Amino acid sequence: MHAVPKPRAVRAPHGARTFVVEWADGLRSELPHRVLRGFCPCAGCQGHGGGIRFIPGGDEELSGVEAVGTYALGLAWADGHASGIYTFVYLRRLAALLAEHGEAGVIALGELPKE
Repeated sequence: MHAVPKPRAVRAPHGARTFVVEWADGLRSELPHRVLRGFCPCAGCQGHGGGIRFIPGGDEELSGVEAVGTYALGLAWADGHASGIYTFVYLRRLAALLAEHGEAGVIALGELPKE
């Protein structure tokens, strides 16, 4: 298994609807808030087990981003939801799916495919 590069920079401007990650290997990922919030990986949204399903609703205004150790980012949303830990592996996977299917296509999957 290859190590996933770490983010070199992240941008989440106030009022934007896209979260941008610039990776150490030069890849630039634009992740729509709707996809990030809908596919929130936390146990509160997903339960304990199974795949990661798209859960519509919730505030899509990103209010904060913080590092979680050296492997993930914690995203906080304007409605107070802040328990999602988005690993770098997960963010890269979402970015690859978005590149392949587009935003509407990823949402239409309903559940992320197993790796």
